[in-house]
Amino acid sequence: MQIKTTFGFNSTAEEVIKGIRLDGKRAIVTGGASGIGLETVRTLAKAGAKVTIAARNQKAASEIADEINMEAKNVNVTVSELDLANLASIQHFLSNWTEPLDLLVNNAGVMALPELQKTAAGIEMQFMTNYLGHFALTLGLYEFLKNADAARIVIVSSSGHLLSPVVFDDISFSFRPYEKLQAYGQSKTACNLFAVEVTRRWAKDGIFANALNPGAILTNLQRHVGNQLSSSPEFHKTAQQGAATTILLATSPLLEGIGGRYFENCNEAAMVDERPPNYQGVAAYSLSQENAIRLWDTSIKLLDK
Repeated sequence: MQIKTTFGFNSTAEEVIKGIRLDGKRAIVTGGASGIGLETVRTLAKAGAKVTIAARNQKAASEIADEINMEAKNVNVTVSELDLANLASIQHFLSNWTEPLDLLVNNAGVMALPELQKTAAGIEMQFMTNYLGHFALTLGLYEFLKNADAARIVIVSSSGHLLSPVVFDDISFSFRPYEKLQAYGQSKTACNLFAVEVTRRWAKDGIFANALNPGAILTNLQRHVGNQLSSSPEFHKTAQQGAATTILLATSPLLEGIGGRYFENCNEAAMVDERPPNYQGVAAYSLSQENAIRLWDTSIKLLDK
């Protein structure tokens, strides 16, 4: 049954979390120093959660943490360095984590890099940052998620997943010409598939994952594309509105024991057979169990390279 809520396009994160307390809960938010990640951290902290901002820019993240701690009148927001394009950085982050983890928000990302960039291992940078780095991080946190009571993983995807499935035979554009939005699209399709497979494998451990489209928010993420994916002003959201669906998946009782799904505008999205003009809905290929299993196996091999 499709999950519907009383919230929608204009709802804010603060409206969604109203009446919910997170005292004693531990959360990690990647990319939590700007945009919707910042609003996610702020909202969780105000509800009492202990939040770690995992970010590359330590100075900016520390300033944000200090600001939120003063606002929320607590000292629950901390900072830890994390570069998702660097496996050594991911391992360093993991080596310093020692507590049960109730909530992991895989929020950080890059979008539509103008030129083809690859990691030292030859992996296309959008795929690495948006998906594979988070895959490695999440696997490394498995025991801590398992040790929490009903852990949730929230994966920030995008309507951009409608631009491309995962091209398994050429993920890193070794043969086909690089196209920035196709690269972005397949990285976000991978995010959706990750939610499917995490839930299939880990539901027995009380761990559930869901993916979401936050909507069109004019943040630094979109600096390479302007408004290409959503040119009409009526489709634009504030960062607080953009964080609303993240907060819903992270905290709502409606999502208890629910995983492997894709949400937008605070509701579960409808399946679509072709890309609609308004970029609403979720492509069947991005929730396919067969594709999800294949992606998991492929990801393990890529990390072993």
